[in-house]
Amino acid sequence: MDPSPGEVEDPSPRYANLLRAAEYPWTDDGLCVVSEASNEWPILAERCFHTLDRDRVRLRDVTGKCAVASAPAAAAAVPMGVALCVFASPVVVTGAVIVIGTVVVAVLIKEGIDAYERNASRERAKPKAQTRPSSEQDPVANREPTPTGLGRDWLPPASADPTERPECKPLPVRHAGEDIPHNECADKFPPNRYPGMDVFVGGERFDALQVGVRVLWEIKTHRFDTYPDFIRDREIEKELEQMEKERKAAAVCGYDFIIGVSTQAHKDALLAVAPSLKIVVTGCKR
Repeated sequence: MDPSPGEVEDPSPRYANLLRAAEYPWTDDGLCVVSEASNEWPILAERCFHTLDRDRVRLRDVTGKCAVASAPAAAAAVPMGVALCVFASPVVVTGAVIVIGTVVVAVLIKEGIDAYERNASRERAKPKAQTRPSSEQDPVANREPTPTGLGRDWLPPASADPTERPECKPLPVRHAGEDIPHNECADKFPPNRYPGMDVFVGGERFDALQVGVRVLWEIKTHRFDTYPDFIRDREIEKELEQMEKERKAAAVCGYDFIIGVSTQAHKDALLAVAPSLKIVVTGCKR
């Protein structure tokens, strides 16, 4: 039901979490928060606590409940347990979280808030559907036929286009690590639409978005040929788990997904267990 005049609609939990997180400083541009924002706040807080800039935040157990909850923990772990308990409280407790200095809203959190507000504004602007008494409805003979094919004048609903979804909009973020040879390969080989940046799409982080096409890349520059067989097997298992999540996220958002590896041996090892992957040998050196 639509809210009655003067009644305020409850915001979505995701939007409420983004607004709350916008008040705090983060070390990863808000990447973790945006990934977890659809969960309840305590879950988000626990999973993203490691990215909170704790040098600029003071957490105080003003209610005394967290110290009791953390009592069974080892003495050395109690301070961290109390801090996390305070931060993960489902309700905002005045004076419990004190931020030092001015907070600039993390770029990804701001993008998420803006996307929600744009969508909400469009929804409010849509005309409300109205029904007429059956006696006033048009006779069946006068109704427009329902399109059964993809005629020239018929278009699918806008929501069917994955490129219109806020989570599918590519968001550039700084490269996650300081691996210079890896980052140079990701920038130059596809080549990367956003040099110096990873891209966040559909809840996953990719090494590059290729210039001019809808192709997301995962770059690997390991010296795979030099690894013992046991290490090779463990590395392939870990990579396949990561790549499957990335491939699904890319497909949902209408992107192709390609993996770049430095050597033919690395490509052969991946294809041996996952022949459907699209893999290119980049030749990038370490």
